[in-house]
Amino acid sequence: MPQPCTGFTTLVPVKALLFERRETRYAAAMLASRLSPASGALAGPLRLTDVDEPVLPGDGWKRITPRLSGICGSDLSTLSGATSRYFEPLVSFPFVMGHEVVGTTESGNRVVIDAVLGAEARGEPAPHEGAAPADGCDHGHLIGGSLEPGLQIGSCESTSGGWSESMIAHQSQLHVVPDSMTDEQAVMIEPTAGGVHAALKAAPAEGATVVVLGSGTIGLCAIAGLRHLTGAATIIATAKYPEQRAMATELGADIVVAPDEIRRAVRRISGSRMVGSVLSGGADVVIDAVGNAGSIDDALAITRPRGRVVICGMPGVVEVDLAPLWHRETEMVGAYCYGTEELADGTRSHTFALATNLVDSCDLGRLVTATYPLSQHRQAIRHAAESGRRGAFKIAFDLR
Repeated sequence: MPQPCTGFTTLVPVKALLFERRETRYAAAMLASRLSPASGALAGPLRLTDVDEPVLPGDGWKRITPRLSGICGSDLSTLSGATSRYFEPLVSFPFVMGHEVVGTTESGNRVVIDAVLGAEARGEPAPHEGAAPADGCDHGHLIGGSLEPGLQIGSCESTSGGWSESMIAHQSQLHVVPDSMTDEQAVMIEPTAGGVHAALKAAPAEGATVVVLGSGTIGLCAIAGLRHLTGAATIIATAKYPEQRAMATELGADIVVAPDEIRRAVRRISGSRMVGSVLSGGADVVIDAVGNAGSIDDALAITRPRGRVVICGMPGVVEVDLAPLWHRETEMVGAYCYGTEELADGTRSHTFALATNLVDSCDLGRLVTATYPLSQHRQAIRHAAESGRRGAFKIAFDLR
């Protein structure tokens, strides 16, 4: 059983955006989200308040002062009450949100944080030497050790998160930022790692045709990962807005179409026939960076028989016809975050190392469109929820 929480008790008060268990606000957020994503996110149980900075639980823990902390799609889903109840045992309330973080340690090192609270962070042995926090085949540690339950930083009461003036992280989670990188580039390492992990989970063969559904931040990072780290020959992407279409093309997509055009586009490229609403053939691999019922339905319809679908957009509870999955013997895999990657040349690398190089070579820091102080959190969350329509990509809190 987890020990009593040691966070937020005796240290210096700091400003933070605190997410609390308030059922009435959850219900209001879910209702408001029917009007718009921004309305739902803004109605959620989040408030700016003073909290005591978290206590270091033991050896190996470091205090971090966040500099920039991003707002991602999963944050917006949490705020609007759209997440699955599957996660309820894997969070502890109240928690400070924010897992896309570049910050400074007390010794002055600028670091980015692998948000996953792995075995070492909870005082358990690593699954293997040099393991990343997300490695391993048993998630029991997520509710063990001296910390309150938490899937990752940004959902654990004990650690705080990046939407605050102070947080903590275990040394196994820290990656030093190269001096040559700006903070804007550095804050893109964590989301880029998510896109890279999805691209490597896709594992396309040389010459393969790959589709990426969605050109938000993760979709764009997946496109860049596919182009630079795999043998994918043709990359087809969907994008709703002109800025997304332009950036998807710049980062490596060969064809970019509106979401409702994807079946026609893949049919044309693959030379497939239509069998009802499903293609007879299709793409070798599809990465779904959206994660709703419509995108999963599209993914199953446009993946060739015995092809692969990678789900990297965090899904909630969805209703999807799985008959195509069964009949076409489609392989469906999840791509949750990042970890130790097995590369085609037989070597291993942490996803963050690959992502750091990709952020630098593709200048992904330019995806950081706007930053806001914590005091303007409502404006920041609205901007993030409306980012596509407003021509934006990554919105972040600036605590410098």
